[in-house]
Amino acid sequence: MSKSEFISEQHKENVEWSSKLDFYKDEIEILQKRLDEIAIKNTKKEVLTSIEYFQNQLIIHRNTIDEIQHGVNVSEDALVSEVKKNPVASDHRKTKYHQAEKEEIQILEKVFKELREEFNRFVSKWI
Repeated sequence: MSKSEFISEQHKENVEWSSKLDFYKDEIEILQKRLDEIAIKNTKKEVLTSIEYFQNQLIIHRNTIDEIQHGVNVSEDALVSEVKKNPVASDHRKTKYHQAEKEEIQILEKVFKELREEFNRFVSKWI
């Protein structure tokens, strides 16, 4: 049995998720700047190898965020289309819940937290 939710609630969740994804994009830019600072100050092979690793991780996270954002946008477009088709009492109607996007957001948050912790340990060692 698939879960359903009010259209208005799902819209609020889409807005919240888009905001979170924007936050993580901004966070990636901050981490990239810190990484650039470390690269300028340290030329040891050990440091450069770690810098490359973190750069790759940031690229992967950017791509993941873009993919999740696309899913959220598709969900939001479907909601808008549903309301346009029948605007009467749209605040009382339900639609299929977007469980996949919710799970993707939760995984992103967990993995990003772990990356940030690993990154902070690296930074504290080399700054």
